Amino acid sequence: MSVVDVGRLADLQNTRHSVTLSNGKRLVLFRLPKIDRSEAVAQSMSRSPDAWSYYAMEAECPHAGGPMTEAHIDIEDSSYIASCPWHAYDFNVETGESSYGIKACTFPVTLHDGRVSIHIAEAEDLQLAKIEPVSEKVKFKHGPRVELSGSLTYLGEDASLCEWCVHVLNTSNPEHKIELTTHLFSSFATREQSSSPMQIGAGIITPPQEPPRQNLTQVKPGQMPKAGKGGNLKSRIMMLHALANIEQWAIDLAIDIMVRFASFQTNAPNEDDTSKQLPRTFFYDWLKVANDEAKHFSLLRARLEELGSHFGALPVHHGLWESATRTSHDLRARISVIALVHEARGLDVNPLTIEKFRNAGDGESVDVLNIIHNDEITHVTTGHRWLTWICQQEGTDPVQVFRSSVQKHFKGAVKGPFNAEARRQAGMDKSYYEDLHGQPWKGEVIAGG
Repeated sequence: MSVVDVGRLADLQNTRHSVTLSNGKRLVLFRLPKIDRSEAVAQSMSRSPDAWSYYAMEAECPHAGGPMTEAHIDIEDSSYIASCPWHAYDFNVETGESSYGIKACTFPVTLHDGRVSIHIAEAEDLQLAKIEPVSEKVKFKHGPRVELSGSLTYLGEDASLCEWCVHVLNTSNPEHKIELTTHLFSSFATREQSSSPMQIGAGIITPPQEPPRQNLTQVKPGQMPKAGKGGNLKSRIMMLHALANIEQWAIDLAIDIMVRFASFQTNAPNEDDTSKQLPRTFFYDWLKVANDEAKHFSLLRARLEELGSHFGALPVHHGLWESATRTSHDLRARISVIALVHEARGLDVNPLTIEKFRNAGDGESVDVLNIIHNDEITHVTTGHRWLTWICQQEGTDPVQVFRSSVQKHFKGAVKGPFNAEARRQAGMDKSYYEDLHGQPWKGEVIAGG
């Protein structure tokens, strides 16, 4: 038995930390709000006096090695469930048990004299090698949230998710959009654990045809100035600005998919079957994506300012929203084109972009881009998971549904080179994207979304 001291309770304020032990084994330490239960608390978790509970489990999913540091957290039967971002295998964070019949290793956590320790039964004399917070940071332009410029309006406690989504979509101030998005995700997730979860509000409000933008010069995608290869500061600023524009649209795309398709029902495959509504986990997953995109936009916008520029200094395009408009009638098409073409293309080009910045010695931008790349693998996974769920309910083949949607509603060819490993991690093998063409188009495929 090893009892590994991982640090002071006061220093472990993130929702999750990556823990590396002296033998190289990696764990994830979760810090989650307490769940009120009458039954005894399992030993693999420890409650602190400050309304938080602590759990530890192995950092690699036992199914295919996915990063449990990026797991989606839900509550089922008064227990926290961590779902792997690669293939959605679910694990009880206390017991490690999964509905798929496999089990993850979990480890008891104890709190004593203001310090946190993890108990490892199968090894002696282990020590902490490294502990790192998993990035959740959002950089607000004006420091603390209370200092945001302009008038920021929060909706009341009775507002539904769809009303919140339309409010975010109609917010043109990018700083306010960041704040409202992160607030909405936090509020929705917190209330999921309570007796008064946020109402979805399907069908009670209509999203805008296109979210407004503030003080931006719009051009067609093909008219964007060429950014170059990142060898000088001007080139890198142009690349970061283009990425920031994509991430701001990505916030709206994740928000829009919830309100626009809130009333979606699957097609019953047989007369004896019934249609199904979208479960609440659909909305949680896309809120998590929106929260990530707000984080990405905030990091890129802040990095532009650190380099002496600002978001809005260069023209931008609305190409991603054009794809959203073409798929506004069908959730299957929306997921296929936005998540599994545009965002998957980001998985292909991100490593090349990161290498350009690394060669230029811009380590701070590399750190930002690495955060974005790792998160975007999970976003493609989210799209793949929900397209697969719809197809399972409808008795259809997700590969064929995807390819048919792209052929009808996407402009251009799905061209390589492909990051086959990142796509595989997200659930997309080559049968999805090889030899696939949409409608005739001469422009480049927009990466990200």
